[in-house]
Amino acid sequence: MKVFEVAGRIAGSGEYILGFDETGSHACYLIYGVLRAGEKGRELKPGRGHEEMIMVVTGDLTLTGAVTMTLKQGQAIHLKGEEACFAENRTASEAVYVVSGGHSASGHDH
Repeated sequence: MKVFEVAGRIAGSGEYILGFDETGSHACYLIYGVLRAGEKGRELKPGRGHEEMIMVVTGDLTLTGAVTMTLKQGQAIHLKGEEACFAENRTASEAVYVVSGGHSASGHDH
């Protein structure tokens, strides 16, 4: 069993995708994301043939698009295909989220 260092792959803001390159599998992937205080405009979108669950680990994310709401620590949403949200961190502290995704029943394009 291999252990993957995920959180340490980001310095500051951004996303790290743990997927095929590390696991050799197209079945699922994990995205670890960090938004700095006041940062806006990160698109969250699974894409055709994919579904994703987005969960806030620390902080709050303000979402607009397919859903418009504040997603709080410990809360998650489910997006399918071309459904998209833009994430913004309107708080004074860093927000961390994870995205768990995979191929939907409609297949995949890889």
